[in-house]
Amino acid sequence: MQTKSKFVISEFTNPSGEIVFRVSGWLDGKRVRKNFLTRTEAVAERQVLELQLIQGETGIRTTITRLSEGQLQDAEAAFRRLGENPNQSLLFYLEYALANYRVPEREQLLNTAVKEYLVTKQRERERGLISIAQTSSIKKELVHLQARFQCCKVADLKVPALIAFCERGKPSLKTYNNRRGILSTFFKFAFQKDWVVANPIEKVPYHRIAHRRGSAKTLSATESANLMSFVETHEGGRLVPFFALCLFAGIRPCVRNGEIFKLKREQINLDTGVIHIEPDVSKVRMKRNVTIQPNLAAWLRAYPLKQFPLIPPNLQHLRAAVAKKFDLTHDVMRHTFISMFVAKFRSMGEAALQAGNSESIIRKHYLDLKSPAEAEQFFSILPQCMAIATEPKNDAEGPAPIPFVAA
Repeated sequence: MQTKSKFVISEFTNPSGEIVFRVSGWLDGKRVRKNFLTRTEAVAERQVLELQLIQGETGIRTTITRLSEGQLQDAEAAFRRLGENPNQSLLFYLEYALANYRVPEREQLLNTAVKEYLVTKQRERERGLISIAQTSSIKKELVHLQARFQCCKVADLKVPALIAFCERGKPSLKTYNNRRGILSTFFKFAFQKDWVVANPIEKVPYHRIAHRRGSAKTLSATESANLMSFVETHEGGRLVPFFALCLFAGIRPCVRNGEIFKLKREQINLDTGVIHIEPDVSKVRMKRNVTIQPNLAAWLRAYPLKQFPLIPPNLQHLRAAVAKKFDLTHDVMRHTFISMFVAKFRSMGEAALQAGNSESIIRKHYLDLKSPAEAEQFFSILPQCMAIATEPKNDAEGPAPIPFVAA
């Protein structure tokens, strides 16, 4: 159904007696009356007036242009993106894009890119440049990335989508930052391969975190004694070296890829009284030497590593059962060693060297957690179920070993 025009064409006789065709109506609140000698001219004028009316109502203007319909639509979309009060003209942004944008030389599917990147990470792992835990974290995160952006090209991943990816599941700020870090390294690799023209993670926000951790959770000397008394009689004592080294030397205890898992028997030297933690063993990739305290030497002589391996079969499940029985958190034995060491020797610098931490961390989390008396009790915990091959040398006369209380 054709819409009725708001402008009317009618025949009109001039005072001179000449018949003309009059176009009449209202435009922008003003009355329009125009005369034309022919109906064709009147119809053309009515069309112009109708366009002007539409222009006033919608903002659409008629103009002569060399642009195609599609190009006009792109231009209109660009101005809508700029908004009503842009900081610069559309031409300015166009010139910037022409000067800075580079099309990726090779478009690469995300799945293929991730596969190639993980191969390089595995090589770094084999060379000892990154740990097993780092490799696993990288692989896990990139598998999630593949699942979320299936069939995408690397260059198609934009900042808003990557922010949403890092924020999935309402993570803690630390988890968010870890995700962002993994993606940043991946996109640096992609940039080097010319799969992207810039690293989009540079525009993904990084969260500053205020570290407010308090004192580390530790075991008391009595709790430590009860723990060692139990492991002596549990499973024939085969867990003793593991717990003794974690508790009395502060070796990081993860049984899948921690320091205790990578430590070799020959790196524990009872003759020199030193445990050599090499960079490929250390969590922080730095060498350190841990002094074997007299009571630890007694435990290792009573349960020699030739007969009692550091990592016995099924250790993960056996350790979990003991941890559940004594409510052991992940690093509580290491925290106990550091706090007892500081209490006995009163040297944060030496404690930092022995534990592979900084002095600031020692001061913040371990200073004054234990008394010197309790530390003496802790370092006097000795084996009772096995004969001690050689009595340990005590650096000072201290209290007798504390009595063991049944767990």
